[in-house]
Amino acid sequence: MKQRLKNHFIATRPWSFTMSLISVSIGTLIAAEEGPILWGWYLLVCIGIVCFHATANIYNDYFDTRYQVDQPDSPTARYRPQPILAGMFTPGQLLTQAIVLNVITVLIGLILSFGRSMLVFWIGVIGFLACLFYTAGPVKFKYKAWGEFFVFLMWGPLMFEGAFAVQRQALSLKAFYLSIPFGILVGMVLLANNIRDIAYDSRQGIKTIAILFGSRRSIFLYAGFILAAYLYVIGMVLVEILSPWGLLVLLSLPKAISLLKGFMKEIPEAADAITAQLNTFFGLLLILSFVLNRMIPL
Repeated sequence: MKQRLKNHFIATRPWSFTMSLISVSIGTLIAAEEGPILWGWYLLVCIGIVCFHATANIYNDYFDTRYQVDQPDSPTARYRPQPILAGMFTPGQLLTQAIVLNVITVLIGLILSFGRSMLVFWIGVIGFLACLFYTAGPVKFKYKAWGEFFVFLMWGPLMFEGAFAVQRQALSLKAFYLSIPFGILVGMVLLANNIRDIAYDSRQGIKTIAILFGSRRSIFLYAGFILAAYLYVIGMVLVEILSPWGLLVLLSLPKAISLLKGFMKEIPEAADAITAQLNTFFGLLLILSFVLNRMIPL
């Protein structure tokens, strides 16, 4: 029983949840500039977003296996347990877990929608459709070179605006503006994954931006977007949308430079995980900038 619960936990890829929690936390902190934080609703948002992220991860593994994109020799299966290929679950069992988590996510979404704002409902509908059809037919965004865009959309504008709407029952241009650099970096996690998998994905007959651009140009695209995220934050400070504390994100720049130097030499096996570390560092510094600005406004 203990091992079974552990397998269910591992199947959700819990190490990836920091991205979602950072998104909704920043959205909430932006809302805090206009009024008090409603901590109970924030906690419910965090639970809901973790369930959403877990659902998306499990659907991804289920459909990748169903469509035979993931096979025993896939790069993904080499660096993390793929629930079906590792023998942890049958496809039916994994799908059941995804549906259960999906139901919990929907219930929390409805509570937030009717308890706070119907804006959350419509944001949730877009997020749900993007999550499901990311790998599910007939759309399969991920296999048609749209993966990075939809990852940016979900972990950027949708999560930021959703968290803001729960607190303030409205949308926010500031939340939208500040969602862009973080959303870009989450999208780069997928691009890093796809650059590493170019040879394998080409063999499987799917299309990704990395395949369309080729390895070298994709690395330059990856580097360009990471640089753009930092320049964007500097721009937000200069136009006074973000306080000068926002420049704290530059403390993560040495890690970004080290990451890019490594990519220029050789794409590491854990390319996406390493990029996610940068994303997390950047996001935590951005959160710190909001906290410090409340304590010591500049």
